[in-house]
Amino acid sequence: MFPKAALVASVTLALLGSANPVERGTGSSIPFAKRSGLTTEDGVFDHQRAIINTIQTHNKHRRNLLNLQANDAESMSEGAEIKPPRTYDTLDKRQKESTTDEGDDLEWAGTISIGTPAQSFLIDFDTGSADLWVPSTNCTQSACRSKHKYNAANSSTSAMQSGTFSIQYGDGSTSSGPIFTDTVSVAGIKSTGQYLSAVTSLSSSFATDPIDGLLGMAYQKISVLGRPPFVNQAKSEGSIQSAVFGMKLAHKGSELYIGGTDTSLYKGSVEYHTVTGSGFWQISGASALVNNKTTNTGFQTVIDSGTTIMYGPPSAVQSFYASVPGSSVFDSQNGFYQFPCNSVPQVAFSWGGRSWNVSAANFNLGKTSSTSQYCVGALAGQDLGLGSNVWLLGDSYMKNVYSVFSFDQNSVGFATLS
Repeated sequence: MFPKAALVASVTLALLGSANPVERGTGSSIPFAKRSGLTTEDGVFDHQRAIINTIQTHNKHRRNLLNLQANDAESMSEGAEIKPPRTYDTLDKRQKESTTDEGDDLEWAGTISIGTPAQSFLIDFDTGSADLWVPSTNCTQSACRSKHKYNAANSSTSAMQSGTFSIQYGDGSTSSGPIFTDTVSVAGIKSTGQYLSAVTSLSSSFATDPIDGLLGMAYQKISVLGRPPFVNQAKSEGSIQSAVFGMKLAHKGSELYIGGTDTSLYKGSVEYHTVTGSGFWQISGASALVNNKTTNTGFQTVIDSGTTIMYGPPSAVQSFYASVPGSSVFDSQNGFYQFPCNSVPQVAFSWGGRSWNVSAANFNLGKTSSTSQYCVGALAGQDLGLGSNVWLLGDSYMKNVYSVFSFDQNSVGFATLS
């Protein structure tokens, strides 16, 4: 890791328009990498992994909605509904574990430290959740064997708190454990009273996953712990001046910048949009375009680095693909569509300002089979329960832009990558 020291001054964000780039100052950057995508090395769509990924996304946001209902039910989007959990069978799990590929795109990870003296962990940074958890030394399950484990007794700054933390995953297993506060450091920025869970029970779905745990970067409203996420806590303690972070997601040169933005990674101004207050990084007034033709308008979007592809309500996604020449349903149960590989559509999203393109490489998940002339699109139709008019834009969108998340101004912004 090579944190770049910088000190970020506070910034006034403009809504949907030009704003001066945030200068680098008290913030810091952390490079991170992504692994395990939905396209195999021979260019074929990994259907089985995509189904598992969809189920995990469904259950993650079901859990978020349960937390939101408990913490602030009035801020739930219109039409939001807590759906039943989805599960996958043992064959799904076995295939997932056997096909882990360290070179693709599924999860963004970097190193953080917890405790005094520091204990290091490889963490998934997720804008679609709001809690920090890592395995405990008291975890004896097989899924914990290859993980770095948090030893509360070895940290002079650790303090146990009341309550327990628990989340369930698509394989039916759970991650659960006691709650602590401790000093957490990300790219040299410290939060000395950060709430976290040291899980003593780790879901089997993490057994072959190289990450140790997860750091959620959304709003406290969707937190299981009900406590401020890292960026907010760090600002409240004076470690950063701005509760703002920027993300560049790419095969090479990916970076999380905390305390502002890294102006070397984008050009021009950042286009900002107001967050709805739902607890997610959710913005309204979106339109979708196919080959420069508007297909859907007036919907809301959740920007989620912890989701690999993009999802929309099934009827809306059906309307979207109606404008994609030669497209048809590939998997009706999971909402995947196919289109001719030699004619990848030009896809873009707009929130009333610029149109932000999704590259052909990011929209095309690969051929339906090794001999097929059809490819699968990175937008699927799924009712995740987020709301009747809410889409979820994951990495297939975020890899095309520099993304900025501001707690200070309750805004999400996009800029052109350098």
